[in-house]
Order: sequence, then structure tokens, then C-alpha cells
Amino acid sequence: MKRQFITLLALMLSVIALAGKIDRVEPPNWWVGFENPKLQLMIHGDEISDLMPEIDYPGIDVESVVRVENPNYLFVNLEIHKDAVPGEFEILFSNKDGETERYVYELNQRERQSAARGGFDNSDVIYLITPDRFVNGDPSNDELPSMKEGIDRSDRDGRHGGDIRGIINSLDYLEELGFTAVWLNPVLENNMTRTSYHGYSTTDFYRVDPRYGSNKEYFELNEELDKRGMKLIMDMIFNHCGSEHWWMDDMPMDDWINHYPEHKITSHRRTVNQDPHASEADIKGMVDGWFVPSMPDLNQQNPFMATYLIQNSIWWIEYAGLEGIRQDTWPYPDKEMMTDWTAAVLREYPGFNIVGEEWSNNPAIVSYWQKGQKNADGYECYLPSLMDFPLQGAVSSGLAAEESWGEGLIEIYESLANDFLYPDADNLVVFPDNHDMSRFFMQVGRDVDLQKMGVAFFLTTRGIPQIYYGTELLLTHEGDQHGDIRADYPGGWSGDAVNAFTGEGLTQQQVDFREYMRKIQNWRKTKEVIHTGQLTHFAPENGTYTYFRHNDDEAVMVVLNKNEEEAAISTIRFQEIIEPYNSGNEVISGRVLNNLSNINIPAKSAIIVELMK
Repeated sequence: MKRQFITLLALMLSVIALAGKIDRVEPPNWWVGFENPKLQLMIHGDEISDLMPEIDYPGIDVESVVRVENPNYLFVNLEIHKDAVPGEFEILFSNKDGETERYVYELNQRERQSAARGGFDNSDVIYLITPDRFVNGDPSNDELPSMKEGIDRSDRDGRHGGDIRGIINSLDYLEELGFTAVWLNPVLENNMTRTSYHGYSTTDFYRVDPRYGSNKEYFELNEELDKRGMKLIMDMIFNHCGSEHWWMDDMPMDDWINHYPEHKITSHRRTVNQDPHASEADIKGMVDGWFVPSMPDLNQQNPFMATYLIQNSIWWIEYAGLEGIRQDTWPYPDKEMMTDWTAAVLREYPGFNIVGEEWSNNPAIVSYWQKGQKNADGYECYLPSLMDFPLQGAVSSGLAAEESWGEGLIEIYESLANDFLYPDADNLVVFPDNHDMSRFFMQVGRDVDLQKMGVAFFLTTRGIPQIYYGTELLLTHEGDQHGDIRADYPGGWSGDAVNAFTGEGLTQQQVDFREYMRKIQNWRKTKEVIHTGQLTHFAPENGTYTYFRHNDDEAVMVVLNKNEEEAAISTIRFQEIIEPYNSGNEVISGRVLNNLSNINIPAKSAIIVELMK
């Protein structure tokens, strides 16, 4: 065990034991040893604003108590000194009549190496999973009396029953395929009436949805990943919650939610964040608007909301031992608060990695948010990584395009040429597709050869590759709705006619492509030159595109041939890289190249050549 964890049962028991007014304290526990000694408790209960909290415990001081307009809330600001002793302590609440009630709070010792934890990086290949659609490992949690929506696999937009136990049961399979990190679409409670399987309508920020499992099982998942040298990335949402979140019926303050109750929808004009000509009305119309009617827009300008969200992230990193965060809808929340959040997280975990979602094909828009960027408006963010949507769009359209003078490959080449806009292009997350877009196989016209070229490119170019579940099986979809794209993983349910885990029912094409990915990904695991080597590319010619990953010790040559016939290329113009080498091993086919002066590349394919001296 990494550390002692607090269970929901223990939390419930301590509340029951009070038999009083207080029904919720968040965060539910904390740790000794953070750089920031401050902790703000949000306490909820019936008419509790007249209560005065006291703590008589060495190393913990009550700095202040804030009463807000809703009498059902107290915000208690604590200072936890470095010498505080981990353990349980009582918070004594008393009113003016001398009546008291006690709440037991737990203070744990922070792990010795917690602050030094690393994050996901260029050595990783991330597997993105929509948990509800992957594997149903525990059918007993499919239907629960406390949850408003049960399962219906026939409903494209309904819950299908995938869960954390199913993911744990599949880790050996993912490890064998060469994946080193797992990013799950959100797993926190989404107790909505309908269409909440995706996880982006949070109704409790401190509780795993019981249809996925429990906090304990989420912790177990990362323990099992650690045993395999794999990492866990948590999907978080700061812009909004679900409309049936517990606080929506009893909000602390009038400005807790933007545009409540009229739920004005955002304009989605994300460029107002960078636009030097943007009006204040347009800025507020984008940032303060609701994403959709079922997702209330959180007001991060409220300092209590901001603190709540910051503490929630740190709680999950420490509780579950996370190695990364993917932050949803990055440009929609208040951008100054997002700077404060990234700074606070990196203060506690300097080597941690966070990737933000800015869905734009304009690299100037995406690069605005990356740590180290010198922006014209003076805005400074500390976000280490972003999803590289510009490169995804270029590869998708570049490979799918009908070739004329090689424009398709040139589109990919010129997209990478924009890397000068980023402070750290090597830390971008690159990907063929994700949970919000048509699968890459569909984007390239169900052409397996183009899919192979695209995947080979993403696994060898600069950045951190992410693969969506089912890409290795060439999954397709007839409709274009989210529920179609997020189809059930074959073999994830008992009785499935096709089973990816056993191979039953897979086509030869699927088996061959999965082996193609497995070979490249497992080769990639130990190739430092692919992880951190320099990228040098040469302008596409005659339907081929050549680039190198290289450092002082080794070099890898990658060639994409989009032609319908074999291409023979002369390497004369690559001499600045290739000169010290006289032979090569081709990773995918296993063939040996004894003569590097001319290289043949099969039609519509990629070759990956380890150069040898």
C-alpha cells in the first residue's frame, strides 16, 4: 500500500456518530507536509452558520471562520504546521447556547516521495479509455438504488456497464500491447437522470461513481498500474459540474454558479482569451456561459470556489497517487484562476504533468496557454502540456487528401514547422483521435494502410502519443454521434461475439493491425532517441516524407510513402543526419538495410529504420 487511505464508509460513520447538524465536510481528509500549510474546509449542514468551530490539536490552528449568505455553510480556514502529528482530531462545534457537537477529521502523513513524483512524459504511450464502454468487470454495480440511471446497452447514449474492475482486469493486456499510461474519461459521480455515462457532469467531486466502483478501487487501479510500471492520468473538469450536483439545491452563495438560474449558454468564442480587440461583453459571454443546459458553469472568480477546486485536485493526486491530469475545456474557466491552479499543483508536485484541452487547429491559439509562453497581453500560465489538435488535424486531412504534388504530406510537414510558436513542443500530447471525434480509421476512409502510416507517425514524431481505446482493433461506427464513436470494446461483456482479449471473432486485418501497433509500441519503450531526440525533417518530395529522430548516440529514420506504388528514394539530401551510418534495421518488417544510399519503401506504408554505424 502506498499509504493509508480513508474510505467513504469511514467518512459516513463519523458523520453518523455525530447525529447532529453537520452532514458534509470537504475535503474529507488532508495531509501533513504540503508546501502550502493552508486548508479551507467547506462545511455543510442545516442552519450551522451560528456554530463556532474549535480545534485543540498540536500543530493545527483555526485561522478564521467565514459565514456566507447561506446559513447552511461554514468555511473554516486552518493552518497545518510542519510539525503537526498525523492522526484523527476532533473539531468541536458550539453555539451561543453552549450546545456542542463533534466531528472527527483525519490528518494523514504525506508520502515521503510524494513531492518528487514524476508525471507522464515522452517515454509514455497513453491509452485513453471511456470507462463505461470498455469492460464490465463487476456486473453487481450495474444497477444501484441510489443511482438515477441504470444500464441499457441497446441505448447509444445510455450506460453500458463498464467499470474500474474491468480496467484492472485488462491491465496485463494493455501492458503487453506496449501502453505505459492510462487516461480515463472522468470517473467521479455523475448521478444524472440521463446521458451521463461520459463522466463530464460531476455531481460529487470527492466520490467515484459507484457504477464504476469506489474510491478504494480507483486507488487499487493505480496500485496495479504501478506494479507494471504504468501511470494513471485523471480527467478533471473545472469549468462546470452536473445540474444534479448536491450543491445545486443549496448553493453557498448567489455567485457560486454563473448565470443561475437562467443558464445562459456560452458563445464558444474561445479566441476572446487571446484577442487583443475582444470586448468585455464577449469575454464574459464565452467564459461565464454554460457549456450545455445540464452543465452549470462554475464561477472560478469566487475565491471559495477557486480554493475548492485547487484543493480537490491536490486531494486526488495525493489520495490516488496520480501521475498526471488532463484538464477538460481549458479555455472556458476563468484564466487567472487556471494560472493559480497550475501554480498551486506544481508547487506541491514540481515534476508533475498536466495537459489541457484547447480544441483549435490554430497553433497560435494553443500555444498561448503553455508554460513559458511570452504573450503579448502579458498573460502567464503554468500549464506544461496541451493536446496537439493542430497536428491531429493536419495528419488526418493530409493522409486522407487526394494527392496532387504531395500537398497532403506537406500539410503535416508545415504543421510541425509551426513548432516555433510553442515554448515546449516536445511536451505536447499527440493523437490520431479521441472520445470527441470520429475514429481515425473513419477519418482516413477505412484505409488500413493510411491508418498504419498515421499511427506510425504519431508513435515516432515529437511529443507524447495518446491512443483511443479500440484504435488497435480498427473500430468503426455507422453514426457520427458521441455514443456511436464510444462503442463497446469487443469482449468487454460476457457473451460478446467478438472478443479482443481471446481473439475470438477478430478479423485477420484486426489481428495484423494490432500486432503492427504492439511491435512499434514495445520497441518505442526503450528508445531514448524517440523519447527525447531531436526531430529533423525534410520537405516531402514525390509523395514521400522523411524525418529523423536523433541524438549524439543514435538516429532513427522514418519515411512515409503515400504513393500507390513502391517508392525508391536517394538519401543524398539526408547526409547531414545519415552520414555516420552505413546500415539499418527496419523495425516493422525486420529487414536489414545494408546499403543506405537508396532505400525502397513499399506502397502506402511507413518504414522505421534504426540506423547502424
